[in-house]
Amino acid sequence: MTKGYVYLIGAGPGDVRLMTVKGQQCLEKADVVLYDRLVNPLLLETTKPGAELVYCGKLPDRHLLRQEAINDLLVKYALEGKQVVRLKGGDPSVYGRVGEEAAALEEVGVSYEIVPGITAGIGAATYAGVPVTHRDHGASFAVVTGHDKSPTGQPIIDWNGLATGVDTIAFYMGVKNLPYICEQLIEHGRDPKTPVLLVQWGTVGKQKTLTGDLATIAELVQREKFSNPAITLVGEVAKLRTKESWFECQPLFGKHILFGRTTEGPSEIAKELTKLGADVFEYPRFVTREHMDIEVAFHNYDQIIFHSPKSVDWFFAQIRTKRIDIRSLQASFYGASQKSIKAIESFACLGFPVHEMIESNKRLVIGSKNWGKREKKRYELYGEHDFYVSHTDEIIEQSNFTCQRILDENRVDTIVFPSAEAVKVVTEQIEACQETPDSLSKRAEVICFGPETANTANELGYHVQHVLQEPSKLELVDVLKDIVKQSR
Repeated sequence: MTKGYVYLIGAGPGDVRLMTVKGQQCLEKADVVLYDRLVNPLLLETTKPGAELVYCGKLPDRHLLRQEAINDLLVKYALEGKQVVRLKGGDPSVYGRVGEEAAALEEVGVSYEIVPGITAGIGAATYAGVPVTHRDHGASFAVVTGHDKSPTGQPIIDWNGLATGVDTIAFYMGVKNLPYICEQLIEHGRDPKTPVLLVQWGTVGKQKTLTGDLATIAELVQREKFSNPAITLVGEVAKLRTKESWFECQPLFGKHILFGRTTEGPSEIAKELTKLGADVFEYPRFVTREHMDIEVAFHNYDQIIFHSPKSVDWFFAQIRTKRIDIRSLQASFYGASQKSIKAIESFACLGFPVHEMIESNKRLVIGSKNWGKREKKRYELYGEHDFYVSHTDEIIEQSNFTCQRILDENRVDTIVFPSAEAVKVVTEQIEACQETPDSLSKRAEVICFGPETANTANELGYHVQHVLQEPSKLELVDVLKDIVKQSR
């Protein structure tokens, strides 16, 4: 039997781009992933198809899996010969109980390694615009638990040394005990006017902040109903926050977008939305299975239409395998999308949009198995033609698992449908999350690319608020910016 291995990984404070390269590499090859509540569910989309996902979420006063059970599962899966990832928010060595898990693995001789992550005390503060150290305001920095396993849950620490010996203090998950924490710091010598900054859900679109001082912050927290997960930063550096941070100033900060897709690979538009500050979940997730080589007389056609970049790749692989000189073909190449045209041109061939096609009775269409089933639609678009299946796009069921977590955390406020096909695919999949077009529309604004997409969405029960008449990345961004402005 293959010997198992365990990776104890820090996922960072929330933003998926803050996970280390090493951590990401380990996650991508895992057979089993045990992940915590504070891990961004979007990271689960990078696991391999078929990976087992185990939620170890912990809520205050309610544990779904106790630590002993987690330790046992790590051992069990490793002894079965599996590659196991234990994925924790922040850094596993900072209040992540990684020492206990490592000890359990050592006890039975299971090999493991610990992969550090960015801890929330630093990441959340930075995304709120405050450095934890500063030449003029703080030369020392301490990380302190906001609650512990004492009978009251109030941290038992050297308050005298902490209050006067450290410039900047980051309390983790201390909102419930904040009145006690402030009282102890003041009582042991800290100035009541010391600035305090709270950062809730740091580094993601749900991030919120609250400022005050040791004398006032507990009352402000109660008034504003501020809650965990949050970092409490105590020290002069906190006064450096005088306006929205660089992160909060991004044009699409605070937008949580479900972006419908129908093929494998990230959308260029979705990538751009992420760069502008939106949290984007591309759903559902696909894997492409290429079809085997077949005998195709490409010389018989004067027009070849490609329905996706994958179809383009398949075609040129066929050409290469069969040692056909591309110069011997008479066909012009057309792409059904800009991505397909770019793929054609990446092989040093000219690609044209399908609306530029002229009449022909020697037309070949190459696309996915799904397009093979849509004969009526194909003939409406292209008239008489032959069709070959280049690949099959298969939905990865794990994507529904991620979707459920995203919805449970209320992290969808906008839905973008780039095509009618995307509407249908998303609608079929959300049933697994006990959602309907109507229930999703009550959660989020619906944006459609073009009237055909909007008609399909309306027919299936969505409430469409925005239809982009000439769909483009810029037009979508402008609509989203307007939505953000209205919500602020």
